[in-house]
Amino acid sequence: MPGLHESHCPPSGSGRARVRVPGARLTVEPLVFLSMLALMLQAPLSTQYIFQRISSELGFSGNRSRGCNKSQGREAALEEEVETLTSHWNLYINVGGFAVGLFSATLLGPWSDRVGRRPILILPAVGLSLQAAVYLIVMYRELPVGFFLIGRLLSGLLGDFNTILAGCFSYIADISDKPSRTFRVAVLEACLGMAGMFGSIIGGQWSKAQGYINPFWLVLALNVATVIYAVVFVKESVTAKRPGKLLTMEHYRSVYRLYSSGQETGRRHRLCLYALSLFIVVTVHFGVKDILILFELSSPLCWRSDQIGYGSAIEHLTYLSSLLALKMMQCCLADSWIAQIGLLSNMAGLVTFSIAVTSAVMFTGYGIRFLAMATTPVIRAKLSKLADVTEQGALFASVACVESACSLVSTLVFSSLYPATLHFMKGFPFLFGAALLLLPAGIIGVLGCREREVPYRRFETPPAPVASDADPASNHNEDIPTPAAATC
Repeated sequence: MPGLHESHCPPSGSGRARVRVPGARLTVEPLVFLSMLALMLQAPLSTQYIFQRISSELGFSGNRSRGCNKSQGREAALEEEVETLTSHWNLYINVGGFAVGLFSATLLGPWSDRVGRRPILILPAVGLSLQAAVYLIVMYRELPVGFFLIGRLLSGLLGDFNTILAGCFSYIADISDKPSRTFRVAVLEACLGMAGMFGSIIGGQWSKAQGYINPFWLVLALNVATVIYAVVFVKESVTAKRPGKLLTMEHYRSVYRLYSSGQETGRRHRLCLYALSLFIVVTVHFGVKDILILFELSSPLCWRSDQIGYGSAIEHLTYLSSLLALKMMQCCLADSWIAQIGLLSNMAGLVTFSIAVTSAVMFTGYGIRFLAMATTPVIRAKLSKLADVTEQGALFASVACVESACSLVSTLVFSSLYPATLHFMKGFPFLFGAALLLLPAGIIGVLGCREREVPYRRFETPPAPVASDADPASNHNEDIPTPAAATC
């Protein structure tokens, strides 16, 4: 029907219409930017701080004073021990955050389908603020690095960064229609990349000039700003709120129903396969990030803090380049093909990393991966389009759990694989990650071939049948809505 818009019609089976938030061009994007900027300042700074503390305790100073340790004697053995212990502490901290975050994310996501999205944007930001405060106390008091685990547990208990992402993606699904959802999701991920780029540059230069404590004050300030923005500026996207308890098994059952229903239509299998693809892609992404700093700190690259910052900035610039490429490729390619191109770019860059022995080759690998982040927004959008508007919180809560599992598995696999393969090929984990990406490439390719690539239509009404004099009922159909309008 002319003039009929998707925002006026609730999806079939739902009791809530899609909400058009005033000023919806800019909603949760600044919140994602602020939170990601804080996270990207925090992650490399905490890893380098752990590396420095362990180096100081073991008496290794090669990377901090002489530029790099290339000897084959006791110093080389110390360097390997420092890298191993740093990897293990990253593992312990991530496992602790995963164990608690898995519990909280599956409660908060479905809960937001009832009470609204704003609570699950505010609580995790508070948790991240508490985590930054604990990290500052550890650095000021020079406490053992194991106390970092306390801050990580506090953050996980209140939802952690993955729950912020789940809330933001659910928010975008609430206020966008299906044709525009892939691009809106990509814009949100581009905010992640731009924040990561700025965070890497600021963190690298600042830590080189003043150490690790002063940049962490900015981390705390950004997390507090995230809380303020969510409280003051984010409008609620769920208008038909329902009373709902937080601590109830119903939230877990709603996630189960999401993946157990729709078997006859094939929705169940597609949800599971796309979730598996996202799991592998994000696992490789997190795993590479876990070992990349260690790979760059040690020989043969021996990068300084500012070089690590530049490399991380280029890495996060791929979010913006992938967004621009996705917008252009959507004019002529299906989303599945865009995801495949992103995977190919990612694999080529990882292979280049694996053979890098000079800074020039390493930066070339960063450049080759300029489309690597085009895959995840496509997968997220496909998952969102398979779920009803009242299931978006449960869906992205499950995605948050998948990403938490990715953080755990990537640390278990890559942080264990890296020290185990140092003696024969330092870049082997990058080759391993490239090989893993072949599986989601196959899954997305098969599903893309089976899905009918039909462009989305904005509730086009088929031509009404011509009334016949022989059909007496046709004279009484003027006020009856057309099937398209009735099932909108």
